Amino acid sequence: MMSSSFNIFRVDISFVMVCIFYKSSVDSLPALSPQKYFSTLQSGKASLAYFCQVDSPSTSIFLEELNKAVKPLQDYGISVAKVNCVKEEASRYCGKEKDLMKAYLFRGNILLREFPTDTLFDVNAIIAHVLFALLFNEVKYVTTLEHLQNIEDTLKGKANIAFAYVRAIGTPEHRAVMEAAFVYGTTYQFVLTTEIALLGSIGPEDIEYAHLYFFHCKPVLDVKQQCRRTLMEQPLTALNIYRFIKSMEAPLLTEVAEDPQQVSTVHLQLGLPLVFIVSQQATYEADRRTAEWIGWRLLGKAGVLLLLRDSLEVDIPQQANVVFKREEGMPVEYLVLHDIDLVISHVENNMYTEEVREDEDDDIEGPDMDTLGIQDDEVAETVYRDRKRQLPLELTVELTEETFNATVTASDSIVLFYAGWQAVSMAFLQSYIELAIKLKGTSTMLLARINCADWSDVCTKQNVTEFPVVKIYKEGENPVSYAGMLGTEDLLKFIQLSRMSCPVNITSVQEAEEYLSGELYKDLVSYSSVSVLGLFSPTMTTAKEDFTEAGKYLKGCVITGIYSEEDVSILSNKYTVTLPALLLARHKEDKVESLPLANTHAQDIVQIITNSLLETFPEITVENLPTYLRLQKPLLILFSDGSINPQYKKTMLTLIKEKHLDSLTPCWLNLKTSPVGRGVLQMYFDVLPPLPLLVVVNLHSGGQVFAFPSDQAVTEQNLLLWLKKVEAGLESPITILPAQEWKPPLPAYNFLHMMDAAASQHSSRKGPGCVKETDVQENDKEQHEDKSAIKKEPTEMLRIKHWNRRFLGKSIMGRVSTLIGSPNQTFTM
Repeated sequence: MMSSSFNIFRVDISFVMVCIFYKSSVDSLPALSPQKYFSTLQSGKASLAYFCQVDSPSTSIFLEELNKAVKPLQDYGISVAKVNCVKEEASRYCGKEKDLMKAYLFRGNILLREFPTDTLFDVNAIIAHVLFALLFNEVKYVTTLEHLQNIEDTLKGKANIAFAYVRAIGTPEHRAVMEAAFVYGTTYQFVLTTEIALLGSIGPEDIEYAHLYFFHCKPVLDVKQQCRRTLMEQPLTALNIYRFIKSMEAPLLTEVAEDPQQVSTVHLQLGLPLVFIVSQQATYEADRRTAEWIGWRLLGKAGVLLLLRDSLEVDIPQQANVVFKREEGMPVEYLVLHDIDLVISHVENNMYTEEVREDEDDDIEGPDMDTLGIQDDEVAETVYRDRKRQLPLELTVELTEETFNATVTASDSIVLFYAGWQAVSMAFLQSYIELAIKLKGTSTMLLARINCADWSDVCTKQNVTEFPVVKIYKEGENPVSYAGMLGTEDLLKFIQLSRMSCPVNITSVQEAEEYLSGELYKDLVSYSSVSVLGLFSPTMTTAKEDFTEAGKYLKGCVITGIYSEEDVSILSNKYTVTLPALLLARHKEDKVESLPLANTHAQDIVQIITNSLLETFPEITVENLPTYLRLQKPLLILFSDGSINPQYKKTMLTLIKEKHLDSLTPCWLNLKTSPVGRGVLQMYFDVLPPLPLLVVVNLHSGGQVFAFPSDQAVTEQNLLLWLKKVEAGLESPITILPAQEWKPPLPAYNFLHMMDAAASQHSSRKGPGCVKETDVQENDKEQHEDKSAIKKEPTEMLRIKHWNRRFLGKSIMGRVSTLIGSPNQTFTM
C-alpha cells in the first residue's frame, strides 16, 4: 500500500483544458497548434495544455487562475501549454460544445481523468485536483468509519497514518494536504475525508474547520489495539503540516546529561519549546514513566527530555523538577511543578507560536513550502528571492533519457546534473547559465543540463548520487567530475584547464622553456598561476607512470607537462636538480622552483603539487579557509580594515622567504571584503581593537589566541622576538577558545558526520588536495525500456531531502561561520 505504481517523479502527466479562447494580457501559456502539441507529447513527459477555440471574455478569470497554476504544476513535473484550435487541424478536444467545459488529465497520449471546469474554480482547486488524481495510492479517500478502520487495521505494525478532514475538495486546505502527501506519501499513508460525521466519530474537537490527525499505527502489533492519535492544532497549511509531521518523527523522549542551556533538538528548529523533566538515580524509573506520559500529551507542541541531575556538571536549583526552554538563545526557566496537568498548562500557556498563513497570490511556488516563511537556509532564501528572474536557458541544451547518450557521444559536452526541487541546484543553475553566457561563441564544447528529478535513471547510470554535479564528456575518455566551489569563475577555470591533456607531452628543451615561461599556453596562464613540469630520463618508466597518473588526476586543477627526452639533463643542470624532478613555474612571481621526486608515488606527487598551488601569504576568505586549515598549523592572521599595508606585507614575505614562519600559516583577512572577521575579533576581544592587528590562533591544540603588542611596530625583529616568546610560553593568551563542539540537536541529524564518513571512503582513492574525481564511464548499450510503461524510481529520499535541506543548510552555514571561533571545528570538503 505504501509504494505507488504511479511515481510522480518519473511519470509525467498531460493535463488538457478545453475551453473558450480569450486573449488575456496576463496569459503566459506557450501557444501551440493541436498537431504541434500532440507531436511533442512523450511517454513519461508531462504537459498541461489548454485548448482554445473562440474569443470569450467569460473565461478571463479561469485563464488567470490557470496561469497562477503554471509554475506550481511545473514544479511537480507537469509542464503547461495552450493549444489554439484551428479549422485546418481537427481535434476531438476542439469539437462539441459540452467538451469545452471539461478538463482532461493525460499521461502521455493516454487520458486519465475528466474534470468539469467549474470544479477548477481557482489555483488551489486546479493543483489539488491534479495531485489528488495522481496520488491515488498515497491518499485514500474514505466516507465511512468502517473504511477508515480497515485501513488502520491493515497498517498496524507497518506504517503510520496522516488522516485529514477538509470541508471540500479543491480548497486551500485540500491543496496543502496533497502537497504534503507528495512529499511524505511513500513514508505515511494519507487518508482524506470530507464527511463531518466521520470526523465527529474520531474526537470531540470542533468540526467547523479542517483537521489533521497523526495515527501512530506502526508501533501497534495487536490488531485489537487502537492506534494512538495526535491532533494538529494549527491551521491546515502546507508549512504547518510539514512542521507537525517533522515533530512526529522526533523521539518521544530523549535523555540528556548536560546543561539545558546548551541542549538543542529539532523541536527548537521547528519553533517548539523544550521541557526537561529533572530526574535522579533514586527515582529514575518513575520519572521516566512520567516524562513519557508528558511526551504523549505534548506531542506536536513541545519536545520532552529527561534531564539526569546526577550526571550534570552544572548546578541547577535543588527544588526544581522541571526546566522550560522557550527558544534557542533564551535563558531557561527552572520550575517547581508537582502535577502533570500543571506542566501541560505551563507549556500551552507559554508556547511561542507564530501562525504562518500561506500566501494567496502568485508567490505560491508549489512544493517549496519552506519558502512561505522566513528562510533559515540562506541558499534557499536566495533562490526564493530570485525565483522570478528569467534565465536564458536556451544557451544550454536540455537533455532527456532519449537524447542523453546521443548528445554526449556526438560532441564534447559539459553536462550539469541538477534537481529542480533542490535549492543548491537552482542556485548553481544560475552560475551555470552565467558560464554559458561567458563561453557563448568561444567554446567548442556543448553545454547541456539534465534534471535528475525527471530523469533519475540517466543520473543513476552516470553515477550521480548528489546534486548538483558537472561532468565533462570527451570522446575516448572517461567523464571528469567537477567538485570545486559552486561559482561561475571556479567552474570556468576548471573547464578551461580541462581543455588540454594532462600531462602534456613536451618534446624539446626550447618548448620546455616556453612552457615554463607561460608562452606555450599563455591563454591558460590566467587560470593557473603555477605550471608544473616533470623531468625524467627516458629509462625512468615507473616514475613517469606515477607522474602521469597524478597529472590525469589533477586535470582541470593545474597545468602539468612532462619532459623525458635524451637531453633532459640540460634542464636539470640549469635548475640544479637531480632527476626525477618537478619544476614549478610561478608565473605571477616570474620564478621557477625545483623539487626532487626520488621514490615519490602518484598520491604524494598530487599532494606536493596541491600544496604548491597555495599562496605563501594568502588573503583568507570563507571559500579558501578550509584549504589552509587542512595544513593543521596555527594561523598567523593579520586583520586589516581594507588593503594590506605594503610594509607589513614586505615584512611577512621576508620572514616567509627566510623560513622563519614554516611552523605557522601566515595569512591576512580583509574586514571590508570578509565582514565575518569582525565577529571573529569580537570573540577574541571584548571591544573591537584598532586595526591592523596581528594574532596567532592555535586552533588545533589548546585554542589559545595571542595578540601582537599594539604599542610595537610590526618589524621583522619585533615579530620574530614575539613569536619566540609565544612558542616558549612567555606570552599570555588574550583568550582561550572553548573546547565545546558545534553539535547537531540529535545524532540522527548529524548530516555533517555522514558527509565526513562518505568523504573518508573516497580518501583512499582520491588525492588529498584536489577537488576532482574521475568516474568510470558506464557502457550504456542496453535497450531502452518500453517508453509507454510507467517509469519507477525510489522517490522517498528525493522527497524527504527536499524538506530536510533547510536544516542541513543551516547546519553547514553555522559550521562555516564558527571555523575560526572554536578549536574543535573541522571542515569537510
